[in-house]
Amino acid sequence: MIQKNYFLHPEDDTDFIPIIPINEHENESDKITDVPDNLPVLPLRNTVLFPGVVLPITVGRDKSIKAVNDSYKTNKLIGVLAQKDSTIEDPEVKDLCLIGTIAKIVKLIKMPDGGTTIIIQGKKRFFLEEITTEDPYFKAKVKLLDEDVIPVDEDFGAYVSNIKDVASQIVSMSPNIPTEASIILKNIENPSFLINFVSSNLNSEIGEKQRLLETEDVKARAEELMQILQKELQFAELKNKVTNKTRTELDKQQREYFLQQQLKSIKEELGGDLNDRELAEMRKKGEGKKWPQAAKNLFKSSIEKLERMHPSTPDYSVVYNHLDLLLDLPWEEYTKDSYDLKKAKQVLDNDHYGMTKIKERILEYLAVLKLKGDMKSPILCFIGPPGIGKTSLGRSIANAVERKYVRLSLGGLHDESELRGHRKTYIGAMPGRIIQSIRKVKSSNPVIILDEIDKVGSDQRGDPSSALLEILDPEQNNTFYDNYLELEYDLSKVLFIATANNINQIQPALRDRLEIIDLSGYAIEEKVQIAKVHLLPKQFEAHGLKNGSFKIGDKVLEKIIETYTRESGVRELDRQIASIMRYQAKEMAVKGKVKATLTIQDVEKILGSAKYSNEIYKTINLPGVAVGLAWTYVGGDILFIETILSDGKPNLTLTGNLGNVMKESASTALSYLQANAKKFNIDPELFQKKTIHVHVPEGAVPKDGPSAGITMFTSLASAFSGRKVKPFLAMTGEITLRGQVLPVGGIKEKVLAAKRSGLKEIILCWQNEKDVNEIDAEFIKGVNFHYVKNMQQVLDLALTQ
Repeated sequence: MIQKNYFLHPEDDTDFIPIIPINEHENESDKITDVPDNLPVLPLRNTVLFPGVVLPITVGRDKSIKAVNDSYKTNKLIGVLAQKDSTIEDPEVKDLCLIGTIAKIVKLIKMPDGGTTIIIQGKKRFFLEEITTEDPYFKAKVKLLDEDVIPVDEDFGAYVSNIKDVASQIVSMSPNIPTEASIILKNIENPSFLINFVSSNLNSEIGEKQRLLETEDVKARAEELMQILQKELQFAELKNKVTNKTRTELDKQQREYFLQQQLKSIKEELGGDLNDRELAEMRKKGEGKKWPQAAKNLFKSSIEKLERMHPSTPDYSVVYNHLDLLLDLPWEEYTKDSYDLKKAKQVLDNDHYGMTKIKERILEYLAVLKLKGDMKSPILCFIGPPGIGKTSLGRSIANAVERKYVRLSLGGLHDESELRGHRKTYIGAMPGRIIQSIRKVKSSNPVIILDEIDKVGSDQRGDPSSALLEILDPEQNNTFYDNYLELEYDLSKVLFIATANNINQIQPALRDRLEIIDLSGYAIEEKVQIAKVHLLPKQFEAHGLKNGSFKIGDKVLEKIIETYTRESGVRELDRQIASIMRYQAKEMAVKGKVKATLTIQDVEKILGSAKYSNEIYKTINLPGVAVGLAWTYVGGDILFIETILSDGKPNLTLTGNLGNVMKESASTALSYLQANAKKFNIDPELFQKKTIHVHVPEGAVPKDGPSAGITMFTSLASAFSGRKVKPFLAMTGEITLRGQVLPVGGIKEKVLAAKRSGLKEIILCWQNEKDVNEIDAEFIKGVNFHYVKNMQQVLDLALTQ
């Protein structure tokens, strides 16, 4: 009985599917006892035929086809020999093995493509004695070899049993072998056929199979076959171990691949892959964009790289975001400046009261731009106290020149990557804030406000103020390099405007790149106008009141400014007006109406008791108390300096949280006064009998600077001489040991602070007269100025007779 099964691996002349019949009980009529003298020979390249085994062979060579056809027409017997080298297309005699198998052609099939397929069954082994003919195909004289003699000992039986078991294990561990093969193995009873059957289906080299065929002793053949099977079994076990180890990962990859394919199909149904459409849109957008050659080349190489990448790879989003930035940046795209100087002046005047110097500077810039057509933008820096409108002035400038406006707050910034950007390979990398701002406004020549530039941090993590050197240098910022962008960007057309409260806190190298414009505080008259034009309309709208639903007169505004605020700017004034508006809004909501005009009494009722008073200056009737003027980052201020003498050892005590400069001014003043005691009608013996204590009130507030030099001297002279300081008199200036009075800075701030405080007379160094002349006469109306050169003049003016 012949059973057919697919088993192990293909072995043939060219290519085939192995069919393995089991024929243990061969009929007597099928036995071969004699063979022709000129037996046709069929060389096989890829397999070895064993007795009893049936193979399908696809015959491709012309010689082989002729041999098969002639044999099939006669006795259907053909000698099958394996080639020593399977790569030889047209073998010669020396290329054939000497031992082969006589086969019977069971069936011959003509294929539709012109080829021939035969099914052959191995019968007996033979030895090649001589090739009698080579043309048109090999014919040979062969000698039949003896039949296998089956041993009867137990060892051979054990070998046969082991061969069955090991072969069955290999079948069970090989997923590409059908499980029916195990059933076939178990049903084979003929030991010789079992050995031939397993040998024919070994996944081994042709040489090993040929060696098994050539082995005469069946027991020796079984031993060698067992060794080969053991190696096959070990290989199968190792393969299974590796397969099981990687199966989880492969299953995950296959699942992801399946989901990706599903997603791809869904996207195609919806109109195509989204990523492909985005890249096509990017490329189209890039082709129509106007940009430098370097940016164009980088875009081209990056998008080609992106097209080769799979969207799930980590680098895909990095390259995509970088390309998106390149496309969004306004390379060589500028807004058109407005050169209408009259209109620009009107815009500046409408938005800000006063600030004549700054407005003139902006108009000068526009005038040059109008005449020349192109110039590097200056780097302006507005220095002044808080609340005077430095930042809002930048917006007004942008409106005047019709440019886009961006504000960057630099207060507390300590990481220079915030300005220069991060390397794009870092997680969470972004371009710097300068490039981000330009990307947002879609213009390469906006007005950028760098707010609070004096408050940029600096520590071990970085120094952003040094990174600002390139950004704010007109000679360098045309090639500003951003780490994320990885390209140079032209910032020379950007109008940078920096703001700061204290110029001394700006790095010197950075300060050198800035055009400093001082913004002093507002006088009372200016604050009144600002309140009427800007603050009141804004607060009416903010509180839901109709503009002009009630009036606040100039006198009432002056009262609010003098008694409820003490500042250079108008922020506190804005808050006080907001308090009035809230009260009026409540009255409107409850009663349905409000008073048409607010009086001073109404303001006192709404805002409470006055916070500040000028009456304190009328009570200064003790010797040793003098009023000085000081500059702070929030504007000008007044300060008292008090001196008291007591009996004891000569000693100078200074209190009031004074800095080194003020302490030195006190020591200098005392030394000069002691050296010139007779000149000022002071008993020199007092300096040896009195302990001197100089105090500056508000000890919690740090104080420093040379401005209080003449005030210290006046306070000491008043205490030693017993003469009082004139009321409503203030002074500022530095002194020397020679008695000279030196000029100081911040005069406008100090003078306006004195005016706000109700002081009537001010003593200044004669060299500060030019600073006073720059102040609008209307703002200092009612204040009398005295300009001095030495300390004798100071005492003559300051002390009563």
